[in-house]
Amino acid sequence: MTTLVADSPALSGFAQTLRQHMKDHALVALGLGIAAVATLVLLAQSLVWIWTGGAEVANPRYALLGGVAGFTATALGALPTLVLRGIPQRLEDSLLGLAAGMMLAASAFSLLLPGLAAGADLLQSKSLGAVVVVLGMGLGVLLMLGLDEFTPHEHDKTGPCGPGHERCGRIWLFVFAIALHNLPEGMAIGVSFARGDLTVGLPLTSAIALQDIPEGLAVALALRGAGFSLATAILTSAASGLLEPIGALLGVGLSSGLAVAYPIGLGLAAGAMIFVVSHEVIPETHRNGHQTPATLGLMVGFALMMVLDTTLG
Repeated sequence: MTTLVADSPALSGFAQTLRQHMKDHALVALGLGIAAVATLVLLAQSLVWIWTGGAEVANPRYALLGGVAGFTATALGALPTLVLRGIPQRLEDSLLGLAAGMMLAASAFSLLLPGLAAGADLLQSKSLGAVVVVLGMGLGVLLMLGLDEFTPHEHDKTGPCGPGHERCGRIWLFVFAIALHNLPEGMAIGVSFARGDLTVGLPLTSAIALQDIPEGLAVALALRGAGFSLATAILTSAASGLLEPIGALLGVGLSSGLAVAYPIGLGLAAGAMIFVVSHEVIPETHRNGHQTPATLGLMVGFALMMVLDTTLG
């Protein structure tokens, strides 16, 4: 059975490996540091604003409910593993393509467009508003690039990667990989509810919850295929969804302070989600020779999200 607890020498060795990795990738480490500092500053500003009574109580409540919806959908997606040992690779790639299309459309219609509108309204300039949103996108990309570079994790097809991965149990490597997917989704939900605007938050939350179902199934089946027990696969996949309410609370905090934090936060969430889709999901769906069904799934997912945004927005 894979151990989940590392001993002190292993932790010390991991820390040394991480420090050396940061020295070898100084530019990426600097980008991650800048994004992390900016995120902490925005979060501190938002927490002070909330503490002094400036935030609407409904906004974090909406964000938390949206994050819980994502968690529930992920858990439901994992349940078919009780009766399924696996599904055809072609179908799995199509489902992941569907999820990718919904994430891309959600980034465009529910994050970037409201961010551009909010930025233009705040700064009285469409150009400056766009610059603010692009700045947020850059922070989101730097954050995800840094996390991907410095977090030990494992993908089903490409194997383990990241500094110190040889010192971590395989279950932790899978958990970290899942975290890289679910955290930005939760943050996107939180940001979308930062102003309590259901026309922004509801379509995005619906899209993320829907695409979490095939994602939860794919994760559980991948864990089963990697040799983990049925209970471990289902519980790990379901538990990974807990990062969505956590990310949602972080996202609403990041975007509820200074007025400019809202369009920056929308851009950050969009940048992080687009990075995940391009860097992880699409390559995964094209790795097995099923590019056409995966692309068709992406188009269907994009169209579905566009309809949801039009109907619910």
